[in-house]
Amino acid sequence: MKLFITGTSGFIGYHLAKESLERGLVVVGIDSVTDYYDTRIKEKRNDDLSKYQNFTFYRESIVNYQKTKEIMEKEMPDVIVHLAAQAGVRYSLKNPWAYLDSNYVGTLNIFECAKELNIKKILFASSSSVYGSNSKMPFSEDDKTDTPLSIYAASKKANEVLAYSYHHLYGIDAIGLRFFTVYGEYGRPDLALFKFVKNILSDKEITLFNNGNMTRNFTYVKDVVSGILGIINKDIKGYEIYNLGGNEATSLIKFVELIETNLNIKAKVRLMPIQPGDVPATIADISKAKRDFGFEPKTSIEDGIKIFVEWFVQNKEWLLELEEDKN
Repeated sequence: MKLFITGTSGFIGYHLAKESLERGLVVVGIDSVTDYYDTRIKEKRNDDLSKYQNFTFYRESIVNYQKTKEIMEKEMPDVIVHLAAQAGVRYSLKNPWAYLDSNYVGTLNIFECAKELNIKKILFASSSSVYGSNSKMPFSEDDKTDTPLSIYAASKKANEVLAYSYHHLYGIDAIGLRFFTVYGEYGRPDLALFKFVKNILSDKEITLFNNGNMTRNFTYVKDVVSGILGIINKDIKGYEIYNLGGNEATSLIKFVELIETNLNIKAKVRLMPIQPGDVPATIADISKAKRDFGFEPKTSIEDGIKIFVEWFVQNKEWLLELEEDKN
């Protein structure tokens, strides 16, 4: 099987590509390697994937329709996994145009290429952010998602609607993946775990928004990858949306305590009000994913943070040098 994965220089895309390659699949990656966060970690991911003979990489933007179509026509994959996107809730308040280009136009191009080349299966990244101001917990795929609280969330909701249109009009199997706070090795420097570990090791303050009163289904990246490959292996048809989240809800306070325990360092904490666009709690109902393709997160938050901290400490010489993101 040949997978066409967009965003292989990104966090989840890298891990999905690596696991797929380890399983003997052929992987074609495309990524424009933008500088929203330090590109040195993206190049590290690229270097690792380039060691595999069954990996082909194109440094190109999916916003360029003609180039993307030429690449896809040359490679003719069996399945597209569309993960490339402009990330970041807070940055979407500063630069909403980046989200229109990368998240909406880019997604439109991927679906249009699939239509033109008769590629019948696309898995695409959505986000738990689409649940917005919903107060019912845990979030279910059947819940309304009409109240996104950020432009980032709105762009992901728009992608889900666009995907349904292409499924209805052209018979493309379109499977949306609502990720819940994914973390792990080679993670994005703008995400909480990376920032917290980096700042604690550097004897700097960490900032807890909403005075630390946040709750998340932190999801270890390899569990997410297992879920994505489970969908592909089961050959899920039609238009479907799935929550891919961890199996336990964790408070931000406990999250920090686990980091402190693994580093054996007490964090300097600054408490701040909730930021515009943030959601106090995102907790996933994953029963549909369990039913349809046996999704079962195996990594506890305790084990996941331990693995991440060990990886960070082993690589701290270059990780501590990475520049801050644009938030």
